[in-house]
Amino acid sequence: MKENKELMQRVLILLKPDTLQRGLVGEIVKRFEQAGLKIIGMKMLAPDRDHWHHHYEKIGTMITRHGQQIFEMTLDFMQHGPVIAIVLEGIEGVEVARKLVGTTEPKSALPGTIRGDFAHLSYAHGDAQKLGLPNLVHCSGEPDEAELEIALWFTPDELHDYTTVHEAFTQPKNK
Repeated sequence: MKENKELMQRVLILLKPDTLQRGLVGEIVKRFEQAGLKIIGMKMLAPDRDHWHHHYEKIGTMITRHGQQIFEMTLDFMQHGPVIAIVLEGIEGVEVARKLVGTTEPKSALPGTIRGDFAHLSYAHGDAQKLGLPNLVHCSGEPDEAELEIALWFTPDELHDYTTVHEAFTQPKNK
């Protein structure tokens, strides 16, 4: 029996400045690992505004979904400190990661999700304060988007292939 490679996906996770400032990095990474997602790349960096602009405008469709003011507030917020960029890999990795992260608005995120457990602010609060919404994590929305995002944040040499203990004991044996 062959492993189903079509279901194996990579996903970009960005732990935003508020994650680092609140000391939640380990707790959040732990949740992804406990769900069976494998870290294949990780680094801390402080991207400039142009990098963020490219990430949110060119790859995503944030400006068309939310408007110019929200776009600018998000770019400003992302400059508040460094981020940790992570590439995870797993079976249906994008969907699994999105489920763990929860909905974009922390106030609406369900308990048990990262945003539901560690954030609580609303869109209304962010809009009233004219601030980007601190929602801890960026997660690719779909597999095609993940590929584009990963290429923006990582070189192929920064991504690693290895077998976890879990994989070694759950893969079918060749006869």
